Amino acid sequence: MAITKATIQAVNALTCRWAGVVDGGSVFSAAGAWPLLAFLADGATGPAREELAEALGVPADEAAHAARGLLATMEKMRGLDTALGLWTRRTLELREAWEAGLPAEAHGVLTADPAADRKALDAWAAKRTGGLIERMPVTLTDDTEMVLASALTLRTKWLRPFDEVPLYSPHWPGWTDRPLLALRRATLLLDRIGVADTPDGHLTELKVFGADGIDVHLLLGEEQMTPGQVLGAGVNLLAGRHPVVPGTLLPYGDVGPGLRIQKVRSATPDPPTLDVATAAFDVTADHDLLAHHELFGLTTARDTDEGRFPGISALPLAVGSAQQSATAEFGAKGFRASAVTAFAPVGAGAIPRLRWTTTRLRARFDRPFGFLALHRHSRLVLAAGWITEPKPFD
Repeated sequence: MAITKATIQAVNALTCRWAGVVDGGSVFSAAGAWPLLAFLADGATGPAREELAEALGVPADEAAHAARGLLATMEKMRGLDTALGLWTRRTLELREAWEAGLPAEAHGVLTADPAADRKALDAWAAKRTGGLIERMPVTLTDDTEMVLASALTLRTKWLRPFDEVPLYSPHWPGWTDRPLLALRRATLLLDRIGVADTPDGHLTELKVFGADGIDVHLLLGEEQMTPGQVLGAGVNLLAGRHPVVPGTLLPYGDVGPGLRIQKVRSATPDPPTLDVATAAFDVTADHDLLAHHELFGLTTARDTDEGRFPGISALPLAVGSAQQSATAEFGAKGFRASAVTAFAPVGAGAIPRLRWTTTRLRARFDRPFGFLALHRHSRLVLAAGWITEPKPFD
């Protein structure tokens, strides 16, 4: 079962909308939440079904099939580990058709012991993320009838590692009081960087290629641009909605946010070079999806007055908890990110002679910026985030 272009567009569109509510440093994974929303839509009825379908961007009748295709495709991606988990009380009888759409090995049991259940769920989250996330992001209550969760972990090594150097940011508040841990490298591949003119302002995009077909795009917008505008523009660049001028075609001068192209004197006849410096980061975030229930199509699904998911069980169910924990680390040798999402339905030297001139592209990501971690060939965004607290230089 393969993922369709429509599913990729739907997941990336949810990334765009989620980015619009980001406040401060954050990391999140729409690819981790989308399949769970799809399985809920498959079992929902009435307004809850309609709202979930609108949030997903696909018809509810096609949601479960699309989710299975997404999970199957991600399972085959190198550098990416995914898992789906379902836990139910022994007294909850699931609809056979709905349960058959989930992996058979995913089904576990919730006991009457909250402490034991919490321990088992936390162990699953830690195991499925290699210890990156140690706690299942779910609120268990006496009314919790089931837990539906996904785990997603990606790791990649850079095709060319960076050098670690101190970075001083002279102009951005909060980044000026200490040296930051910067990652720096030079390359002759000028098309790794480009500038786009978006409706909200100019955007500089740097592509950092991983060895497993997983890349990270760093995004620096104009200073007045919000995280949602920067990350949204980055997703639109993947879809080709905004043209990007590559570094090979850019003129001299300050051509984009954090990017300057100039002629420099050189002691050797060097070819044009792209010199990049960016702040290393390690960011974590916890998200309450019900705090933005309209965004995820969960408004009616929260209503415990009557059952909203007759396709899941004859027992009346409503969504009592929907949360995600995510983490991402960008370092000299590579990148890793992980997200666990859970839904809990409840009842109801010397100076040389400079004889030559050459062209130097200097890119500096030395103020808050965004990132997209994606599968290179499908352009499916697996994780996204906004960096406000870079690592300090030791």
